[in-house]
Order: sequence, then structure tokens, then C-alpha cells
Amino acid sequence: MQRFGRFPETLVMDNGVEFGSIYFETLLAAFSCTKKQRPSASPRFGSLIERFFGTSNTEFFYNLKGNTQITKQVRLVNKTNNPKVQAVWTLPELYEYFCKYAYVIYDSREHPALGMSPNAAFTKGVNQSGMRYGQKILDDENFKIFTLPSTAKGSAKVIPRLGIKINYIYYWSIDDSFLNPEVESTQVQVRYDPFDVGTAYAYVKGNWVRCISEYYSSLQGHSEKEIRLISIELRQQKNQYNQKIAIRAKELAQYLESAEAQEVLQTQRLHDLAATDLRDLIYKNGRKQTSSTLTQCPVDSDEAISTEEVSQTHQLNTSAIELGKIQAYSQEELWQ
Repeated sequence: MQRFGRFPETLVMDNGVEFGSIYFETLLAAFSCTKKQRPSASPRFGSLIERFFGTSNTEFFYNLKGNTQITKQVRLVNKTNNPKVQAVWTLPELYEYFCKYAYVIYDSREHPALGMSPNAAFTKGVNQSGMRYGQKILDDENFKIFTLPSTAKGSAKVIPRLGIKINYIYYWSIDDSFLNPEVESTQVQVRYDPFDVGTAYAYVKGNWVRCISEYYSSLQGHSEKEIRLISIELRQQKNQYNQKIAIRAKELAQYLESAEAQEVLQTQRLHDLAATDLRDLIYKNGRKQTSSTLTQCPVDSDEAISTEEVSQTHQLNTSAIELGKIQAYSQEELWQ
């Protein structure tokens, strides 16, 4: 999706629980994508992608410093070769170099089953049958909101002067939409950002409205997992002193600023920062690849994208392409 800026017409996936959620189904339905699940008792149904997993492991991951292959023979592990002390790769760096392996090395090397490189086979197929673009992804706020989770109920009541409550925290709309008498005391659909509990979204009058939390300066940038860990810690403290279990946003904000919270959340915060850097990298590189793909791929006359549509997409991605130039080495060399 990131490389071509398009939503596929069909997605084939296994029977994982995460692929059966209502939010995932809603996202696919919004972009007219058909979901197909492979049979649970047919392991060879996904042999193509499973074979690539094996090839990428042996040719790429197993050759990196800190790989865990030696742990298969525990007696050979010592302080000098233990993978736990040899790990040097961060998640964004690993993603960046794996993309170079997949789209530059593997994609341009002759494949024994094809008799040509995967890139040549793809180009040949496009020339014979045309490019199937699927649904175009508009890189806007609405698409990002579609990918965000909601609460178990899916909606929240707009409480006068307080706003909506999501996971112990009250949120208020930045455009004061909640002041509308027609909106007060009604149920609205809500979404929240699991990587920033300071921000949430409410569906008001046919539009998604951005909302910010109370104690925004303290809660901004903290993830849902951090708040969950804090809630568990506060519940344990209240149980110890036989206090009420209810957790308030003020208590969460105060605890986040304490030294005790730094000790509890340090590991989780490092994980969240790595994931954030990775998402930013995927976002920048994906937008750049989308622009180059739309202008270079051969297009069948019956399924061609209009010139206006291509120019709009190119204009949308210009700023992201300029931002991508700050990488340590040329992104053009990485994504060719």
C-alpha cells in the first residue's frame, strides 16, 4: 500500500484473531477491499510467502550481529557470543536495510522458479495485462483516523463542560463542537491514538473532530501501554491502603511526572520511541515511493490514471520527498 499509494482489491490472510476485528473490517469496507482467509488446515496455501520468510532469514537476518541462531545449541552460548549482549540494530535501521535487501538485491536477482528476476516478472505481467491500481489512498487525516482503534463500546457520551471520556480521561474538541446544544448529551463515535493518549477523535455532525485531553501537557506523547502500566501501579497502591479503585486523569498526570513512573515506564517508553521512529520512516519512504511508482509504471489504456490524478498525487508527496533527503544515504538508491 505504501509503495503504490493504492489499496488492493483483495487481501488474503491467515485466521489470526486480529484480522477478524470490526475495525479491520470497517477499514477494508471503506476502501472496497475484499478479505479472503486461507483454509486453517492447509499449511501449503501460503507457501510462497512462507518460502520468502525462510529465504530472507537465511540470507539477511541470520547474517546480522546479534542473531539468535546460536541459541539452538545452548551449550555453545557464552558471555562473548550471547545475542543479548551482541544486539546493535535498532528497529528503524533494521527496517531500512531490510527494504534495501528486498527491493534492490532480492528483487533484481534471478529467481530459479521464474527464470528471471521478480522485478522483470512484474514488469512483464504489467505489460501483458495492465496495471491494476485498486482504490487510491488519499494521504489525509481521514485515512489515518480509519486505522485508529476505538473503545469496547465504540462510542462515548458528550458530557456538558467535560467532553467525552475514553479510558479514564476526558477529551474536549479543539473547535468547541461539544458546545452545540444538539451535540451535548448525545452518543458519538470515538477513536483514539494508542501512541498518543493526549489526542482522540469524535465523529460530530458528519465530520471527525480532533480532541485533546485534560492535562494535555502531561499526557501528550505517552502511549496507551504506558497508561495501562500506570493504572495497574495506581490500583495496587490503592488496594494496599483500602482506597477507592477509580482512576482519574489528574492522578495519571501526576504519576507520569514522578521519578517512580520513570523507573516503571522506562523500558516501555524505549519500545514506543522505536516504534514511532519506524512509523515515521515508513510514512516518509512510502510517500516517496508512491510518487515515483505512479509516474514510472506502464499503464494500460483501459485502466489508466488520469493526468490530473497523477499530478495531484505528485504534488502531495513533494514535501515528503524533500524531507527524505536528510537520511544518511540517498533514499533513491534505497528504493530503486
